Amino acid sequence: MSNYGKIYGIGVGPGDSDLLTVRAVKILGKVDVVFAASSTKNDYSHSLSIASEYLHEGCKVVRLGYPMTRDKAKLQEAWEENCKIAAEYLSEGKSAAFLTLGDPLIYSTFGYMLRTLRKFYPEVDVEVVPGITSYQAAAAKSCQVLVESGQNLLLTSGVADADEFAHTISCADNAVILKAYRNFPELRKKVKELNKMDVKFYTRLGLEGEAIYNDIDEVPDTTHYLSLMLLTASDKD
Repeated sequence: MSNYGKIYGIGVGPGDSDLLTVRAVKILGKVDVVFAASSTKNDYSHSLSIASEYLHEGCKVVRLGYPMTRDKAKLQEAWEENCKIAAEYLSEGKSAAFLTLGDPLIYSTFGYMLRTLRKFYPEVDVEVVPGITSYQAAAAKSCQVLVESGQNLLLTSGVADADEFAHTISCADNAVILKAYRNFPELRKKVKELNKMDVKFYTRLGLEGEAIYNDIDEVPDTTHYLSLMLLTASDKD
C-alpha cells in the first residue's frame, strides 16, 4: 500500500468563484496542501485567486513556477522539478490539490503534472475533479447554443499555425478557439475569409476587465491571455 497522500486535480472554472463545483469546494476545505501554478515571471495565480475563499486556515499554499516558453528542454525541466516538489509533500502522507483554470484535462498545466507523476511516482493516487470551462461560461453568458443535432464542435487553440488553423475550422460546423490572444490579427483575418460562422470574442470572463465583443473588428489587435472565440453555425443560413 502506498504511503503517499492523494492529489486532486481541481478545475476552478473560468473566473467567478461561485462556478466551482460542490465537490471541488468540499475537497479544498480538507486538503493539507494546495499547489498553485503561476508564471516564473511572477507568482500570481489566477486559479488561486478564484479558489482562495474555500481554503481552510491551516492549508499550506505552494506556488509552482512554470516558464512561459516553447523551449521543450526548459519546459520538461520545470515539469519534473514541480512534480518533485509535489511528490515531497505527498510522500509525507499529506493530501493535496492542484488548482487549474477551467477543467484539469483541457489545455491545462495539470496535464503535465499528471503525466510526470505517472512516470516518476506511479504509486501516487490521483483524482480529477472536473471544472466548468471558459467556453461553457462564454456560451452561457451569451445564451449561445454551441452545438446541436448532427453538427460537430471543434475545440482548438489559437497557438496553431494560421494556415493549419484555417484548414481545420473550414471543416467545422462550430468551433471554440482558446488562447485566441496569440496571433489574433491573423486569426481574425482567417475567420473573416471563411465567412460561414457567427463570431463572438470574450476576454477575462468572470474577472475584472471582462469584455464581450459581438463584432471581432472591434477587438484590439493585442488582447489578454485569457481570451477565446466562439464560432457558431450562422443563423443566416
